[in-house]
Amino acid sequence: MFRYYCIAVGVIIVDHVVKWLVSMYMTIGQQITVIPGVFGLASIRNKGAAFSILEGQLGFFIAVTSLVIIGIMIYLHRVYRENQFLSYGLALVLGGALGNYIDRVFKGEVVDMLQVHFFNFPIFNVADSLLCIGVAMIAIDSLRASRKDRTGIVSPES
Repeated sequence: MFRYYCIAVGVIIVDHVVKWLVSMYMTIGQQITVIPGVFGLASIRNKGAAFSILEGQLGFFIAVTSLVIIGIMIYLHRVYRENQFLSYGLALVLGGALGNYIDRVFKGEVVDMLQVHFFNFPIFNVADSLLCIGVAMIAIDSLRASRKDRTGIVSPES
């Protein structure tokens, strides 16, 4: 169990170090091209959720995220012995959710900085990235479990 909480804490630390560096060394609105036409950094602040939806609903985000964090921790405690893949995904989601949660509680906004140039996509941060990877892992695990239930074939993880 300890390893999964260490992963979540690691996500929070990396996320906040990057956010701190962007806050210290970039002005709000500044953009830096890292790989022309592909990737860059941009210093923005987001007072909403993903893609700035529901901007200004801080109390709502704090309440919902609190429930999600508690739910993830309870579920992680139930599955960590039987399913490592799912547990790693839950740890990434937990760390990503807590990374942005801390910003919302203490700053009222989230620092975003990662910008993809080759298609129109909102600017995001490290916590968002790792949270999405965790959600993808949870979805893959769910699909594998669903397939196992339908076919009776046991996946390598089970």
